[in-house]
Amino acid sequence: MGTTSIRRRGFLKASAASIACIGVPTIVPSYVLGKDAPSNTLRIGCIGTGRMGHGDMNACLRSGLDPQTNAHIVAVCDLDRRRVEHARQQCDEIYSDKLTDRPGPTIEMFDDYRELLSREDIDGVTISTPDHWHALVAIAAAESGKAIYLQKPLTHTIAEGQKLVAAVRKNNVILQTGSQQRSDHRFRLACELVRSGRIGKLHTIRVQLPTDHGTGEDVTMSVPEQLNYDMWLGPTPRMPYTEHRVHPQSDFSRPGWLQIESYCRGMITGWGAHMFDIAQWGHDSDDSGPVEMEASGEFPDRGLFNVHTEFQAEGRYADGVNLLASSGTPAGVTFEGDAGSIVVTRSSLTAQPGGILREPIGEGEVHLYHSDNHMQNFLQCMRTHQEPICPVEVGHRSNSICVITHLAMKLGRKLRWNPVTERFVDDQAANDMLDYEHRKPWTV
Repeated sequence: MGTTSIRRRGFLKASAASIACIGVPTIVPSYVLGKDAPSNTLRIGCIGTGRMGHGDMNACLRSGLDPQTNAHIVAVCDLDRRRVEHARQQCDEIYSDKLTDRPGPTIEMFDDYRELLSREDIDGVTISTPDHWHALVAIAAAESGKAIYLQKPLTHTIAEGQKLVAAVRKNNVILQTGSQQRSDHRFRLACELVRSGRIGKLHTIRVQLPTDHGTGEDVTMSVPEQLNYDMWLGPTPRMPYTEHRVHPQSDFSRPGWLQIESYCRGMITGWGAHMFDIAQWGHDSDDSGPVEMEASGEFPDRGLFNVHTEFQAEGRYADGVNLLASSGTPAGVTFEGDAGSIVVTRSSLTAQPGGILREPIGEGEVHLYHSDNHMQNFLQCMRTHQEPICPVEVGHRSNSICVITHLAMKLGRKLRWNPVTERFVDDQAANDMLDYEHRKPWTV
């Protein structure tokens, strides 16, 4: 993995530089390549149609209506029959409204992702399942030759992430990590300014994340008739069903699994995957990570919910740059240098001194990969087979910081990390936590 990541560094930089120069990838017209040309309609399947799944499905549906993208959703899949039926109905309604000059696609419903992936006519998939399912579904999609849009965090464990990177590269498929902040002009400009030296020598990066709240009631209930609960548990241990463990049956509000460690690590991965991703981008370390991490977190008794609430962490990169993270609002990233600072959130971009933001990035300065629409970038890259703005290695490295921080909270001591070998240094107990025993047959 270390050798691969070193080779990938040059490739990622070359890809970003070339795409930044030409803008969005160019679609080759069908008359150049014939009936199998990439300008024909792309066929997409959506795996996981819950809270985030509906958002990704709608983004894919609407981006695909652009004639330059030309992609249709033809299949939806979920373990909850109500949710998959709702997804198909929503797609049918939007296609009926927008495709007034021709019939919309026929959308097939599935309750097993493996059956959807067996359809040879499907070109790509969106995967928006709970975190503990990301690796299994995405690896299977890669092995079936599908392009992949995968919700963040990339995987539940670092070992799963390593296996997914290997599967994507072995099968030569496109994977876009759903870290959509890379397609936001504020975050791109912040990172360009930092990497162009506008704040002087970077010495500290601060990451701020929101806090989980609430209590999960651990009351055993009957499994809803429309839910395949045993498969939902997948690689995790069998546990009694309660609605707070899975997702609400009456709406698409925030599900309980986001605060249960077997399925998600809490805000450290939920929002950390976004903000550490920007920290990495601004630090120019997409292929690496910090070499030290120390963290503490609060784990109060909240019934079924057992992820951290408040936390703080201190890390360090090999070049001496400090990486500090904590709970707080608003969620964002602060870059501090010896000549100024830049603070970026989803709604603001500020700098001290303010003149840093007023001078355009020059021709000889750093220009990063330009994408203004994360889903559209994925669909375009399906056609060109160029790297998307957030490929699998990038998603893996950002998520690795999240998991390392989580493990430092749990172990209560400073951890030393080797970004090349992707192992902890002289700490077998920590290395044993890089994965967990997956319940058969759901192994990777």
